[in-house]
Amino acid sequence: MKYPLLLLSLGSLLLLTACSQQDTASDAQALAPRAATATGIVEGLNEDGISVYKGIPYARPPVGDLRWRSPQEVDSWEGVKTTKDFGNDCMQKPFAGDAAPLGEEPAEDCLYMNVWAPAQSADLQDKRPVVVWIHGGGFVNGGASPATYSGEQFARAGVIFASFNYRLGRLGFFAHPALTEASEGPLGNYGFEDQIAAMQWVQNNIAAFGGDPQNITVIGESAGGASVFNLLTTPAARGLFQRAVVMSGGGRGLMRARSIFDTENGTPSAEQIGVNFAQKHGIEGTGPEALAQLRELPAEAIVDGFNLSTLFQPPQDPPTYPGAPLLDGEIVRGHTEALVKAGDVANVTLMIGTTSQDLGYASYQDKDALFASFGEYAADAQNAYDPGGDKPMDAVAVAVGQDRAMQEPARFVAQQMTAQGQKVYLYRYNYVAESVRNGQGTPHAAEIPFFFDTADIKYPDATEQDNAAAELVFSYMVSFAKDGNPNLPRYPQWHPYDNEQHNIMIFNMDATAEEVSDPWADRLDAVQRAHESVLMPGQD
Repeated sequence: MKYPLLLLSLGSLLLLTACSQQDTASDAQALAPRAATATGIVEGLNEDGISVYKGIPYARPPVGDLRWRSPQEVDSWEGVKTTKDFGNDCMQKPFAGDAAPLGEEPAEDCLYMNVWAPAQSADLQDKRPVVVWIHGGGFVNGGASPATYSGEQFARAGVIFASFNYRLGRLGFFAHPALTEASEGPLGNYGFEDQIAAMQWVQNNIAAFGGDPQNITVIGESAGGASVFNLLTTPAARGLFQRAVVMSGGGRGLMRARSIFDTENGTPSAEQIGVNFAQKHGIEGTGPEALAQLRELPAEAIVDGFNLSTLFQPPQDPPTYPGAPLLDGEIVRGHTEALVKAGDVANVTLMIGTTSQDLGYASYQDKDALFASFGEYAADAQNAYDPGGDKPMDAVAVAVGQDRAMQEPARFVAQQMTAQGQKVYLYRYNYVAESVRNGQGTPHAAEIPFFFDTADIKYPDATEQDNAAAELVFSYMVSFAKDGNPNLPRYPQWHPYDNEQHNIMIFNMDATAEEVSDPWADRLDAVQRAHESVLMPGQD
């Protein structure tokens, strides 16, 4: 009788051992992923086969004596740092109409990186391509935490995706004689310095997550697109990426850079504006005591109620926000237009485009005054925009405004870089989610959920056509990120821009794409000729 009992016990033990092994294997699959960065080990989340790391510090908190200083290297840590939640978005007054509402509370301690990667990608011998996202928001709003900016779909497509926060508003772009006197480093463009530090972090650490540091594409929209232009034209960022995507980022200069030291045409210097701000808060002088008092102000006082909704309103008198960027001669060395025209731009492959009803409005009393602003090309403009003379003033003003701010500058960049021997893919996005269509074109920033394939997050009632539109443009984007060629056999061919053919890829309202000779070429020609003959109002 003992032998059967012994056999039964051995069988039970084997069964338990087998179950334990299965449980161990299952637990191993569910283990939180880890990566060894240059400053320590980070532990993230396993989200259905995707390794997600949120809130990795890429620079020390820019608080106290580090306010208005270049980003400083992170101190190393012992053990494992948990990185499962977004860090704070950078300090700002949230904007009620934001197309991508923040997911985290704003704070001055905000320099954090997020990474999405295919599970176990760090163990792969062949490193994966990398996309780095720079959010927009007029340099005063925005962050990396909005759900629309999730990198999950990129990771599922085999691409490592990274996003980060950078300092905004007066905390990111500010000048004052006390800062100049302190001589603590480059002046004025602290937000841009954050972006460069973030790109350097990616270059130095992304291999630990399975990414290829020699195969990086940087993408930015609106102010993020303008930021990409700065990365393209500042020597500090050379070699940190191989490709770039500019979404509605202008190209001649979305925001005219202001001199830190000099008054130009009656426009005060950034230093003078900093003095105005300090005096508003009872701070006088230009020495160390004034700087100490400025750094002791609460972050809310630095923001001072300023956000995207107030950015384009008449400035305070005297002005207290210098805008962004600032001409410091080191990080921002000149206006985008001049640098691109001179060929002083990184030798990378570029994708650039706009939405079909992009940012911009031309404010004139009537159409005669509007067309007169084109100078000797007034007749060309009228024939291009309103040949029958029967279009509503508002419709013409919107068309002219967006062409000056976005459409023509994007084509200008394509023309210049193509002439310099670089590959440029030009597009115009004309798809709108079915649930929010109003019979007009695609507004500024509305393309992002489709480029990220997060339309179902932005629009919970996304239709089959919405998802097809997202799959289409997302597929081109992923292909471009992998090797600089957006083309796939199942979709229409997209050729590099040709200065003779004026070819552009248009993403249509029926979720299709077609490469055509730009139907707006006459409009953009009128804008370009007028701009190049005389500086147009509101342009740089």
